[in-house]
Amino acid sequence: MINGTKAVDRALRWGMVGGGGTSQIGYIHRSAALRDGNFQLLAGAFDIDAERGRAFGTSLGVTAERCYPDYETLFAAEAAREDGIEAVSVATPNNTHFAICRAALNAGLHVVCEKPLCFTTQEADELERLCVEKNKLIGVTYGYAGHQLIQQAREMIAQGMLGEIRIVNMQFAHGFHHEAVELQNPSTRWRVDPRFVGPSYVLGDLATHPLFLAETMAPQLKVKRLLCARQSFVATRAPLEDNAFVMMEYGNGAVGTLWASAVNCGSMHGQKIRIVGAKASLEWWDEQPNQLRYEVQGEPVRILERGMPYLAPRALEEDRIGGGHTEGLFDAWSNLYRRFAQAFAASDRGDAAFLQSFWYPDVHAGLAGVRWVEQCVKSAEAGAVWVEC
Repeated sequence: MINGTKAVDRALRWGMVGGGGTSQIGYIHRSAALRDGNFQLLAGAFDIDAERGRAFGTSLGVTAERCYPDYETLFAAEAAREDGIEAVSVATPNNTHFAICRAALNAGLHVVCEKPLCFTTQEADELERLCVEKNKLIGVTYGYAGHQLIQQAREMIAQGMLGEIRIVNMQFAHGFHHEAVELQNPSTRWRVDPRFVGPSYVLGDLATHPLFLAETMAPQLKVKRLLCARQSFVATRAPLEDNAFVMMEYGNGAVGTLWASAVNCGSMHGQKIRIVGAKASLEWWDEQPNQLRYEVQGEPVRILERGMPYLAPRALEEDRIGGGHTEGLFDAWSNLYRRFAQAFAASDRGDAAFLQSFWYPDVHAGLAGVRWVEQCVKSAEAGAVWVEC
C-alpha cells in the first residue's frame, strides 16, 4: 500500500508546458505528480499568454523568473541552471506534442506527454529513436491504466484463468458532445479542429484508452489487421468523426471490436472492456473502477473488489486506502506518475535490469496508439476496408 513516502531517493525537478488556469487536464497532472513527493514543480510555460501563465505559475508557488513565455525559452533557461528541471509534462493541444517532446528530449529531459504522442508513425519513430539516443524516457498518460484492477486482470490472464483469449470487446462512448457544444466552448473547440487534433477525433481522443487497457491486460495479443467505419453525426465536425466502429483480428486468431463515440446520448462515460477466453471472461467499467467482473461459464458471477486480500500482490501494491473505500481517476493518475518517477530515476542511474521488467505506459505505448489511429483512418477513408497493422 502507498502511504505517501517517495518511491525515489529524491524528488525529481519538474516543469510543465501547458496545463495553465484554463486547461482541462493541468490540475490532474499536478495533483498526480506532486501527491507522493516524487516530483517538485519548479518551472513552467503554463499558458500561450505569457502574462497569464506567469500569474498562474506564481499562484502555484513557482518563482516568477521560472515562469517562461514558451517552451523553447523554458528548456534553454533551465538547461543553463545547475538546479534546472530534469523532467517535463506536456499538457497542450495535440498538434504541439511532437515538437515539444522532441525539443524536451534534445534538452536532456524526461517527458510525460498527453496522448496522442504525435500524429504520424514517422514522428513516433523519431521520438523513439531520440529516447535511445539521449538516454531519456517518455511516459504517456493513459491514466485509466493506473487503476489497480487493470493489473489484476493482467495477472489473471497471464495465469491462464480465462483460457485462450478469443474475443476483446472495447468501448469508450459518452454523450456529452451529442450537439455542437464546441461552438460555445473554446476549451472543447480545438478537439474537433483538424489543425489541432490531426486526422481523427474520437479515435485518437477516446478509443486509444480502452485499446491500451487491452494491451495492458493481454500484452500477448497483437493486432494483425483492422477495419474501421466512422461517422460525423454533427455535420460541422466533418471530416473528423464523432462516432466510429473498429473490428480487429489478432495474430493468435482472436477478434476484437471497439466502439468510440461522443454522441452516445445519456452515457456519462461508457468506457468498458470485456475479454472473453475459452473458459471465462473479465469485464471492467471505468464508472465502477473498484470492481472487476469475473465470469466462469456455468458458475455464479464473481465481483472482485479493489483492496481485498484475495487479489494478486501486483493489484494491491498501489492501494492508497483499504478495501471498501472508493478510489478514483486522480488516484489512478497518481499511480502512473509514481511509476514515471521510478522509471526516470532508474534510467538516470543506468538500471537497465529494473526497466526491463518494469511496467508503465512508455514511448512504445504512445507509438502503438498513433499507428493504430493511422490505420483506422486509412481503412475508413478507403471505404471501411481491411488494412494490415
